[in-house]
Amino acid sequence: QVQLVESGGGLVQPGESLRLSCAASGSIFSLNTMGWYREAPGKQRELVARIFSAGGRNYADSVKGRFTISRDNAKNTVYLQMNSLKPEDTAVYYCNLFEVIKKSNYWGQGTQVTVSS
Repeated sequence: QVQLVESGGGLVQPGESLRLSCAASGSIFSLNTMGWYREAPGKQRELVARIFSAGGRNYADSVKGRFTISRDNAKNTVYLQMNSLKPEDTAVYYCNLFEVIKKSNYWGQGTQVTVSS
């Protein structure tokens, strides 16, 4: 079984930065995708950014140029650096790990990010 533990959420003012971390533990296949999704009140969960085991990245258009996703494969950890935060970035952010060969999907418990003045 795979466990994902997120950290780094909080309350910030518009224009400020936050860094989210997600550490995966358990039996993890090396060929996987790690990413961040978010869910705002009344909205569906949406992809924010994801990074493949070889290093390729995808970003939602709304965060391009402001957010950066990275990973440390040795630590099975993924990071999301969020700069120039906006009130519309307010949401619960969920870490995700998808194992490509097994097609298994895992989620973290979520961490709240609130951007407000």
